[in-house]
Amino acid sequence: MKTLNDILKNIPVISTKGNVEIKIEGITADSREVKKGFLFVAIKGINTDGHKYINKAVKNGASAIICQVENVKTGEATKIVVKNSQEILGIAAANYYDNPSEKLKLIGIIGTNGKTTTATILHKLFLKLGNKTGLISTIKNYINKTEIEAKYTTPDAVNFNKLLNKMVQAGCEYCFAEISSHAIAQSRTAGTKFTGGVFTNITHEHLDYHKTFKEYLNVKKKFFDNLPKNAFALTNIDDKNGLFVLQNTKAKKYEYSLNSIADFKTSIEEKLFEGTLLNIDNSQMWTLLTGRFNAYNITAAYATAALLKKEKQEILQSLSSIPAIKGRFETITGKNKIAIIDYAHTADALKNVLETINDIRNNEQKIITVCGAGGDRDKTKRPEMAKIAANLSDKLILTSDNPRTEKPEEIIEEMYAGVKEYDLHKTVKITNRKEAIKIAAMLAEKNDIILIAGKGHENYQEINGVRYEFDDKKIVQFIMNNVQ
Repeated sequence: MKTLNDILKNIPVISTKGNVEIKIEGITADSREVKKGFLFVAIKGINTDGHKYINKAVKNGASAIICQVENVKTGEATKIVVKNSQEILGIAAANYYDNPSEKLKLIGIIGTNGKTTTATILHKLFLKLGNKTGLISTIKNYINKTEIEAKYTTPDAVNFNKLLNKMVQAGCEYCFAEISSHAIAQSRTAGTKFTGGVFTNITHEHLDYHKTFKEYLNVKKKFFDNLPKNAFALTNIDDKNGLFVLQNTKAKKYEYSLNSIADFKTSIEEKLFEGTLLNIDNSQMWTLLTGRFNAYNITAAYATAALLKKEKQEILQSLSSIPAIKGRFETITGKNKIAIIDYAHTADALKNVLETINDIRNNEQKIITVCGAGGDRDKTKRPEMAKIAANLSDKLILTSDNPRTEKPEEIIEEMYAGVKEYDLHKTVKITNRKEAIKIAAMLAEKNDIILIAGKGHENYQEINGVRYEFDDKKIVQFIMNNVQ
């Protein structure tokens, strides 16, 4: 419990009306969560304005309101007016939870692809190295080995700090967190101290939200602009924007690469479906993760651990025993066929996965790809995804992903429009995803490879606001073992 005055520390206040020494029992930006003694922060969002719900928050028991409108009525609740309540929420939440990011080493992983894998590798690595460690990721959040459900890649500011506080209470020394572009744009990490930041790469994604690629890139850059000078900023210089995002950072800069001279350099010596032989800083190591894109993820994790003063040979030895991440190039075998489950839901990610398969397969093995695109998301990537998938596969089945409020048939048609004329003969459309996977398994002959892309670790399919049980891995396992 904190006083309102404690929570307002380092917050520029325009005006105050009421008692700032009152005790605050909780903090939220959702009026439905308000209880007696809570602080309600009214945020002007994209879809709704929290100022419309101030009366409801007061009725539910809010004893204090932070807002950015002078003439709003708050009844007996103390009113604090600020310039931007969205930015203030993060600082207020950090203060309420005793600034937990200052009590552990928090590393933010930023990029379009590779965030989940890199963050998860780091979490597993540091546990193996004997450190108490937290993870905030798309798949699951973890406090040491205790699993906590993840609803978003990066939680809202209140839950972000609440989770960090629980990690501190559990004795965590480190936390590795995926930081999404939405989170940066919405100031969810305002008031948070980062020990370091890692940039993996950037490709066209989330343009439904950011509108332009330039805006999307600048949001990523903003994270590094805000790093303190005693932090580190690690970037992939093989990405053409890798140096740009670090352009104005005050943090100490480091680079990693597979192609160029860098602070941390890796080369690939052998690629198999079972794993990859790497040479990292002149030392060989075998990883159970497959493909060039995972070589980048492993290198980013290695470099981060080195920057956190871990010993080289201990890092490499521990990395070599970390298994494939759920839903990330996850390989399944059954009845002389191979299925690969991957979360690839951008054109670049799909290209990386298919190029990896093509590099490893022999001349007799065919690739049958099953993929779709999510509804209510960036539409510009749909035709490009299909074009790449058709070009790099022997057979492509376009199907439903998470259509959300869109019609899956219309999404599929938008994808199909991107397929080149010379690839149309090997492209089919099957709306039902389960049926599409079944057809792929039936088309696959001995030792052929079935790639099921787009959903990865997800165990649901979202249609018109309802999530139905759907697990690509379980479905293909059953089909491969039971369908001839």
